[in-house]
Amino acid sequence: METSSFPCTSSDSTIPSNFILPESKRPHLSQVSTLSSIPIIDLKNYTGGGDNVPDSSLLEKISQACEEYGFFQIINHGIPEDLCNRMMDAIAKLFESMPPEERKQFFTADLTKQVKLFNYYINTGSDRTQDKVQMWSESFSHPWHPTDDTSHLLPRNPPDYRDVFGKYAKEIYELMNRLLRLISQGLGLEKYCLKKRVGENPSLKAQANYYPPCPEPELTLGLNVHTDFNALTVLRQSPGVTGLQVIKDGEWVAVDFVPNAFVINLGDQIQVLSNGRYKSVHHRAVTNKEQRRVTLAMFYGPNRDSVIGPIDELVDEHHPPLYRNYRYSEFQDEFFRQVGTRRLVKEAFEFKK
Repeated sequence: METSSFPCTSSDSTIPSNFILPESKRPHLSQVSTLSSIPIIDLKNYTGGGDNVPDSSLLEKISQACEEYGFFQIINHGIPEDLCNRMMDAIAKLFESMPPEERKQFFTADLTKQVKLFNYYINTGSDRTQDKVQMWSESFSHPWHPTDDTSHLLPRNPPDYRDVFGKYAKEIYELMNRLLRLISQGLGLEKYCLKKRVGENPSLKAQANYYPPCPEPELTLGLNVHTDFNALTVLRQSPGVTGLQVIKDGEWVAVDFVPNAFVINLGDQIQVLSNGRYKSVHHRAVTNKEQRRVTLAMFYGPNRDSVIGPIDELVDEHHPPLYRNYRYSEFQDEFFRQVGTRRLVKEAFEFKK
């Protein structure tokens, strides 16, 4: 079994042909907007616990960001910076120091596996078994839980990732609950509405991403254009390196690095539940010549049996339902059916006009 086709030699001045995108799919970095970025929202006065009620200005900022961008960054979120830094360091060690025998154990081309080390690719031709272009990144994905120990799923060496991930996951879960309450209230709903509608026993996945320096960033991507198919994503980026870009008004906008911030983005399920009011937008990751970049995306989504559809309170004669109800398992099946493409999954569940 191959353990990766990813080139690890930073001395190369060119990239292999299997990473080079057709002209129409290249990032065209000179055209990326530098005039604006996604909103930054301060949670300093909102702990989310007990009788702590968010003020109207916070809800207004959350709602506006969800409607206009589908993305925002949060600061003063309460998660210790030292813990986050340890997590980022552990991710770098995971990719750079995992022994070959463990890489072989986890590396796979089967993206339906629960625990996997893998490379993304896109199809550039009509034959889905041919013309695959690989992304300039590696990813490690696995389930997580805020209280149950999932360390047995993770590599033993290097031990840093196992050691820190459980503490990090517990903090992120509490943050996700606070965010879901704010997003619900921003829609004018009861604060636990979205959590209830996503359902009990949510699907919790983590994905660590590693982007080495790339000698020719204009020719490839770190991650292809996509939306997240879950409900909510909390992303941590390594310090000082920008790579995430989002679509706003038809232009790519770079998401600037903000010290000790999390990037929050809405997944397809919240767009459907909000009946299109809140947006799950296309985004991508680009590369750079000088620095490696690591990220950790924590995903919160429905379980396979959850039924998702527009929330009744958000549907009326002026706002008819845009999507049909479906089991989340249907959505997942459609997601994997579109592997290798610029996925348009939620569009498959729209009512035809």
